[in-house]
Amino acid sequence: MARMFHTLDVFTTRPFEGNPLAVVLEGEGLSDAAMLTIAREFNLSETVFVQPPDDPVNSAKIRIFTPGGELPFAGHPTVGTAILLAELRAGGHLGEGVIIALEEKIGLVKVEVRRSPGQVSRAVFDLPRLSENLGIDLDVGLAARALGIDPLEIGFGAHSLSVWSAGVPYSMVPVRSLEVIRRVSVADRQAWNAAFAKAGREGAFIYTRETESPEHHVHARMFWPAAGIAEDPATGSAVAAFSGVAAAAELPEDGIHQLVIEQGFEMGRPSLIALDLEIRKGLVARAAIGGSAVRVSEGRIHA
Repeated sequence: MARMFHTLDVFTTRPFEGNPLAVVLEGEGLSDAAMLTIAREFNLSETVFVQPPDDPVNSAKIRIFTPGGELPFAGHPTVGTAILLAELRAGGHLGEGVIIALEEKIGLVKVEVRRSPGQVSRAVFDLPRLSENLGIDLDVGLAARALGIDPLEIGFGAHSLSVWSAGVPYSMVPVRSLEVIRRVSVADRQAWNAAFAKAGREGAFIYTRETESPEHHVHARMFWPAAGIAEDPATGSAVAAFSGVAAAAELPEDGIHQLVIEQGFEMGRPSLIALDLEIRKGLVARAAIGGSAVRVSEGRIHA
C-alpha cells in the first residue's frame, strides 16, 4: 500500500533549519514493527504515523517513533503534525486559529495552530503532564566523563544535575558556559550508559544560561544515543521537562513568563522553542510549548 508522507522542519521559520520530522498519513494497518522499520528508513529523530482517532471528535491519533522505539509524547512531532494537519484540512482558517486535537500515548493534546499573513504557521500546546523531579541522584563525576568535560564545569547558581520528566525522563545537565557546551561529546558509550541509565532512559539535556542571541534565555543540546539520536536539533519533550527545572531553580514570581530555548546551533540546524510558564503560589500551574514549522517535501512510501 502506498502511504502519503510529508517532511517538515520544526521549531524554525526556514527550511533546512530546525528539527526534521517525517509524518506518514494513512498510518492505520501498520504493525509496531513496521512503524519502527519505517522510522529507521527515514532515520530522523522522530517519525509520526497518523491514524483515525479513537474518539471521532478529535483530529487524529498519532504514534511517535524514534529509530530506537516508540515515545508516549514528544514536542516537535506534536507541533509539526498539528501544523501539517491544520494546513491540509483547514488552511483557509489559520488566520483565525484552529485547534488540532491529537490523541497521543500520554493522552489528548490540544494544539492551537495559527498563521498570520506573510508568515509561516505556528503552534502552541499546553503540556499534557506537568514536569516532576524524579528524585534520581546522578554522579557528577560519571556525567562529566560521559560528556568529556570537567566535573567543575557542571552546575551554576541553583542549577545542579537532576532528572525530570513531563512524560519522557531526561537527565538535566547544567554547564557553566557556551564554551563548555560546545565541547560536549558522546565519545564513550559505556561511560554514557553508566552515567545516565539510572534515569530510565539515557537522554541527556545539557544547557547553559549563556546564549548565542541576547534575545534568548537558554542554550541547549540533547543527546540520546540509545534511541538512535546522536544529537537532536530541537527537543520539545526535554524542554517540557526543563520547565520544572526552570521554576525550581529560578523561583520566578507569580505570573506568566516566557523563555526562549535555542538548540541545534552546533549542528547547523538552529532551532527556537518557546516555553511559557504560569506560576501560582510559587508552583508551575501551567506550561506550554510553542514553535513554527515549514513543509519541506512530500511523497509516497510503499509499506
